[in-house]
Amino acid sequence: MTSATSATPATSRRLRFRRVNDVWPWLCAASVALSLLMLGALLTLLLVRGLGHFWPATLEEVTLDSGDTFAGQAVREVALPQQEGNERLYFTGNQDIEGVRWRWVAIDDIAERAQPDDLIRLNRSPWGDFIGRLVAIEQPDQRWEGDAAWQRLNALLALPANQRQDSQLLLTTVDGQTLRQPLASVVSAQAPNAMSVWQKTLAWGDAVWRFLSEGPRAANTDGGVWPAIFGTMLMVILMSVMVTPFGVLAAIYLNEIAHQGRLTRLVRIGVRNLAGVPSIVYGVFGLGVFVYGIGGSLDEWFFSDTLPSPTFGTGGLLWASLTLALLTLPVVIVATEEGLARIPEAQREGAVALGATRLEMLTRIVLPMAAPAMLTGVILAVARAAGEVAPLMLVGVAKLAPQMPIDGEFPYLHLERKFMHLGYHLFDTAFHGEDVQSAIPLVYATALLLVLIVLVLNLTAIFLRHYLRRQRGNEC
Repeated sequence: MTSATSATPATSRRLRFRRVNDVWPWLCAASVALSLLMLGALLTLLLVRGLGHFWPATLEEVTLDSGDTFAGQAVREVALPQQEGNERLYFTGNQDIEGVRWRWVAIDDIAERAQPDDLIRLNRSPWGDFIGRLVAIEQPDQRWEGDAAWQRLNALLALPANQRQDSQLLLTTVDGQTLRQPLASVVSAQAPNAMSVWQKTLAWGDAVWRFLSEGPRAANTDGGVWPAIFGTMLMVILMSVMVTPFGVLAAIYLNEIAHQGRLTRLVRIGVRNLAGVPSIVYGVFGLGVFVYGIGGSLDEWFFSDTLPSPTFGTGGLLWASLTLALLTLPVVIVATEEGLARIPEAQREGAVALGATRLEMLTRIVLPMAAPAMLTGVILAVARAAGEVAPLMLVGVAKLAPQMPIDGEFPYLHLERKFMHLGYHLFDTAFHGEDVQSAIPLVYATALLLVLIVLVLNLTAIFLRHYLRRQRGNEC
């Protein structure tokens, strides 16, 4: 009895410890599931709201109790404040005719709703969308009406804008107002109510392609984002080329060459603290040192004939890449040094014992084994740099860059030019646009594109890291 009684508390403690240990796997699994759920919700929101914007939406012809008639796309419906009933938001376009693109209508005030097949939607520059009916196409010696006009319109839109200068569209709104529209300023035309699912799918694909391949219009609330895509990827590539050698060399010095004393530990602490400095501080540093300091000196030495108009003494692609390289340098140093620290000392000692010099030991044994860790640092640097906006606002990003950083003129890559960036384009479209309602779908689409670009860049580095690990394993 004594032994049994004395063993009971120990058994109880073991059972409690086992129950606690059984809880931890479930908590970890729940955390992973919650993280994946949040990520899935984010991507679903971006996919639905971003890509759904390009789907040809049904157009309605609405007649109110007052007799007023208009046409538009129903966007959303909300409850009226402090009243019974709901109101619906319609996108009506026709800003050059009515002065506004949006209209709120109380549901109780709607007398009739129809979806006629002859309603069309034209995307124009610079006035945006027109919603109404096509009456005719006029040229100096010809005129097309009805179905012939619609067929002729689709044929002419396949031609470049400079070959449509002599054509005009005769349009009418549903309330009877007429408009003559030069065909050269029309970007695309749709009759969504008369389109089949397959035709809408083709139109959706064409709209997505235009978004990816064209430049922005209408103060970034219309058009595409190709200059921003190109600027983002070019800046990230230049940043990676700049930061990788310096980060790797710094990590090699700290882990392989420097005396491991108090000073080295202080340097490591400083490097890790630099990783937590707000990004806008790096932007201020880049503006003061790179733009005004180095850039101003370069202008005085080599471009004095263009002063006071600056060449390198203003924000540009080079200074933005250097600023982000400085921003991500601690990340590369820390990741590379941790990879070097994991390499067993026996590998180094064995290479030296076989007659290898210290340089040969570093270049042929240590660095190939640490290559995956270096790529991990580059992956983290790319992920952070691609989404940074605050420092770029000070050192080179532009709302609209009329000239691309790469063209056919020598030296082909113009590092002094300003560039567009998806992150800044997203910020500018969301907060600085004249038409917030029109900008919201483009904000979602641009955010989705930025996530995909970061994902592609990261996956490229991850696959390369996996390849190096596999090659190293085959050699061993």
